[in-house]
Amino acid sequence: MYQNRVEICGVNTAKLPVLGEEEKMELIYKAQAGDEAAREKLINGNLRLVLSVIQRFTGRGENMDDLFQVGVIGLIKSIDNFRPEYGLRLSTYSCPMIIGEVRRYLRDHGMVRVSRSIRDTAYKAMQTKEELTREKRREPTVNEIASAMGCPKEDVVLALEAIVEPASLQEPVYSDGRDTIYIMDQVKDSCTDSDWLGEISFRQAIESLGEREKKILSLRFMSGKTQIEVSREVGISQAQVSRIEKGALERIKKQL
Repeated sequence: MYQNRVEICGVNTAKLPVLGEEEKMELIYKAQAGDEAAREKLINGNLRLVLSVIQRFTGRGENMDDLFQVGVIGLIKSIDNFRPEYGLRLSTYSCPMIIGEVRRYLRDHGMVRVSRSIRDTAYKAMQTKEELTREKRREPTVNEIASAMGCPKEDVVLALEAIVEPASLQEPVYSDGRDTIYIMDQVKDSCTDSDWLGEISFRQAIESLGEREKKILSLRFMSGKTQIEVSREVGISQAQVSRIEKGALERIKKQL
């Protein structure tokens, strides 16, 4: 696909320039110094990267031109915020920002609606995380993000979880060029008719037991106590516990 002519949003990617790392660094310095021509050349030289990133979001019913434009916004943000002194490649820094911008777009335009206040908190948390990552040169903890934002840790966790993008069952997880495996292929219902009928029968068998029998079985198999421990708690001998337990299990087996 990338070797042929690909036109998206009116841009023929086959004619886009391919920039070397040294040229990218030179353009970065010029662009961040206010050189608009260098900034434009840097954007055009990385549109292939945007196209490659948005391919992972295909099959969701979204207009690819829209996603491409959103991805370009992420690219521009990464160019404006990139710091060469950290020793990263521009592509390494840009990919997560492009992905984040596309995911943000999908969240805001998806079927699952999240309140504006929660979204704002989540976006502020992500921005704070990026700033702390650059500052500390490591992944910040939730406590550090919450502290920098001046809000409770619980609010940050709730906001970030609320905007997590639901995965589509049609999303591919593997492809060898011929056969594609989707999430739905990995999710299967292991519960058969005989399984749930057996569970119903088991519950009914338990319900038919007396209260003392239920308590003894619960202590033995749910709490994991020994017959001696059960005998002390129930107030009967260990031999009686053994006899009651055996009798209850036999009744359950017969009903099943």
